[in-house]
Amino acid sequence: MKGQSESHPSLSASDEFANYELWDRGNLTQTPKKTGMIQYEYLREALKNGLKVEQDLGVNPFKYGMAAGTDTHTGLVTAEEDNFFGKLVAGEPAADRWKEDALKFGPDRIVKGWEMTAAGYTAVWATGNTRAEIWDAMKRRETYATSGPHMVVRFFGGYDFTTADISRAPAAAGYKKGVAMGSDLKPAPTGKAPTFLIAALKDPKGGNLDRIQIIKGWLDKSGKPQEKIYDVVWGDPERRRISNGKLTPVGNTVDVAHATWTNTIGDPELITVWRDPDFDTTARAFYYARVLEIPTPRWTAYDAAYFKIKIDDPKVPMTTQERAWTSPIWYVP
Repeated sequence: MKGQSESHPSLSASDEFANYELWDRGNLTQTPKKTGMIQYEYLREALKNGLKVEQDLGVNPFKYGMAAGTDTHTGLVTAEEDNFFGKLVAGEPAADRWKEDALKFGPDRIVKGWEMTAAGYTAVWATGNTRAEIWDAMKRRETYATSGPHMVVRFFGGYDFTTADISRAPAAAGYKKGVAMGSDLKPAPTGKAPTFLIAALKDPKGGNLDRIQIIKGWLDKSGKPQEKIYDVVWGDPERRRISNGKLTPVGNTVDVAHATWTNTIGDPELITVWRDPDFDTTARAFYYARVLEIPTPRWTAYDAAYFKIKIDDPKVPMTTQERAWTSPIWYVP
């Protein structure tokens, strides 16, 4: 509802997808300026700081699993872009809700309606659909978060995954040869680097998949936290490639005026085995997967089409690129 908390462009300058649904506002009353605060508000920084604390004190207090939620106050389960009933009853669908003062803390501290985000869901890989089994899965951090779509995502780490493992159900090889999201990898055997089995299936009613990325954080030789993003598998591979270190864009089929799109780009399913090419056996590290959909209409576009209005403010995003984030896998030397 109030944006994503994965990372921020000022913290992850090389992350082209960090500038996504930001709610860069200050504390609850919006009073302080954002001097020095941002680094403590985003998960990726916490994960990196956890590596540093573990090196200094022997324990990592920031081993977080991924979760998402709506923070709505309507009593409705409406986290989809085309069925977004707002945060509060006052923000339910209306022709002018995009420009309303959704939250007002003073004349210069106003949150507009369009800044609200239609999100999100937490997915749990439990052994059964009981309260105890779901809580056990959350305790072991075998969870992932999405910005709203019902994607199916698997993420396993080990040292022996091969491309042959992508020809069968990911979980069969994943649990047998490695560990699931939220777990620790044992120290690397001699001559081996971590391999990861990553798979994602699109929401049946959503957009195709653009790509899967691995986000890695680690401590360098001086003990300073670092990060790097790897594009590991992507849709439409016959027409896309890595150029100057970046994957070429998937494209955009959104018709904003009618709030429609087509799944003529991207792929409905992506799966791969990826080996860390920069592995250092002595460096503490974490890895998590980020799955991106192709662009689709944002709730603002659905409102504009339904109410037959024109949203002419250039600050208002009319498309979105929905995503999922897995809980990390940690490497402890």
